[in-house]
Amino acid sequence: MHKILFVCHGNICRSPMAEFVMKDIVEKAGVSDQFLIDSAAATTDAEGMQMDPRTKRVLDKNAVPYTKHIAHKMSADDYQKYDYLIGMDEENFMDMNQITGGDPDHKEYKLMNFIDSTKDIDDPWYTNDFDTSYKEIKQSCEGLFKKLQ
Repeated sequence: MHKILFVCHGNICRSPMAEFVMKDIVEKAGVSDQFLIDSAAATTDAEGMQMDPRTKRVLDKNAVPYTKHIAHKMSADDYQKYDYLIGMDEENFMDMNQITGGDPDHKEYKLMNFIDSTKDIDDPWYTNDFDTSYKEIKQSCEGLFKKLQ
């Protein structure tokens, strides 16, 4: 069982997008029973909010199914629960490390590491460029899936 937690600032744009993209990838590959995939926030800024409508639009445009999503913050316990804790940018990565109290088992990554890049996935909440975020998230999730196969 591969247990993956995607993390972004508020858990309303990038991390739920990554969650549902990854779920779609593993479903299409017929291996969804081998994965536990979720997402969370690095902060409490959007806790209790639904997924951003612009995220839903880009998922709809790319035929990626999703379910109702309510933002929640990552907890220190998530470090033991998940094999991979994956942030979208350097700030998320530092926040995750603070929440978990360190990364002794080397479980924390930035998503684009899985396509051999150290680049951040810019927050579309600020850039309003959900298409670029989707493209980078899709490529990186495919890279992660390939690594896990």
